[in-house]
Parts: sequence; structure tokens; C-alpha cells
Amino acid sequence: MTKEVHAAHILCKTEKKALELKELLAAGRASFAEMARKHSQCPSGKDGGDLGWFGRGRMVPEFEKAAFEGEKGKVIGPVKSQFGYHLIRVLERR
Repeated sequence: MTKEVHAAHILCKTEKKALELKELLAAGRASFAEMARKHSQCPSGKDGGDLGWFGRGRMVPEFEKAAFEGEKGKVIGPVKSQFGYHLIRVLERR
């Protein structure tokens, strides 16, 4: 069972913006880190959205569920939380 996840995210104010960014990422027109630096509403954006390693109980429930269940390397979301809409990329698991 996965105990920790290393993930990055892009936090958007609207679902529409998150979906637009997800399309650009799917088309390969920009890297996840570039998009996070330009568009994320979270302070982690300056680090390319990198949140580092975290275990269960450290993130809001919706985000945690998506990060622990999502496929490594894929862009997951948009996931709605009290902060907005997240696009999540799981980088590693341990």
C-alpha cells in the first residue's frame, strides 16, 4: 500500500480554466511545470507546482483521494476542493 505520494499541482480559480490548461497539457504544448509557474494560484506554482512528498491526512480529502488513487504520470482532474480546481500529476509513490 502506498504510504506517501510525491505530486505536483496547478490550482485554478475556475473549472473552465483548469480544463483549458489540461487540454494544452494533453496536446503537449507546454510542460506541467511551466503551466504551474504561469497559471497556478498556489505558492507552489513558483516551484513548478511541486508539493514534495506527503502522506495521508496532510491534504484536503478530495485532493488526497485523487493523488493516492490517480495513475502516476497522468494529469488528474480537475479536482474541486475548497481552494479551487486542481490539476494533479503524481510523480512518484513509496
